[in-house]
Amino acid sequence: MADAFAGTWKLLDSSNFDEYMKALGVGFATRQVAGLTKPTTIIEVSGDKVTVKTQSTFKNTEISFKLGEEFDETTADDRHVKSVVKLEGGKLVHVQKWEGKETSLVRELKDGKLILTLTMGSVVSTRTYEKAS
Repeated sequence: MADAFAGTWKLLDSSNFDEYMKALGVGFATRQVAGLTKPTTIIEVSGDKVTVKTQSTFKNTEISFKLGEEFDETTADDRHVKSVVKLEGGKLVHVQKWEGKETSLVRELKDGKLILTLTMGSVVSTRTYEKAS
């Protein structure tokens, strides 16, 4: 269930994030700032509704959704996308589509850590979060 993902998660490690942002079309200045921030992600589950809040010195975002239902999302880099999040094999799979493009954000739990795998075309970024005490 999505309940396993609930909690406050702090970024511990990040790899290839600049390349991922570049693949999305994020400009240089925004990539520089976003690459330096260590966001906190808060995941709340209430019945069939999931809320994901991302907080950083760069920008705060919040999305609320029901699993499997498409919703409109404005991303931290200001893309207006159609999103859908599904629970597949114990992973939260978030797909964003815009202007004929598509990216996936897959969250999974491994050894008490939350692993976020971001994929855009052939570019893959991995961000590891630890649960805040």
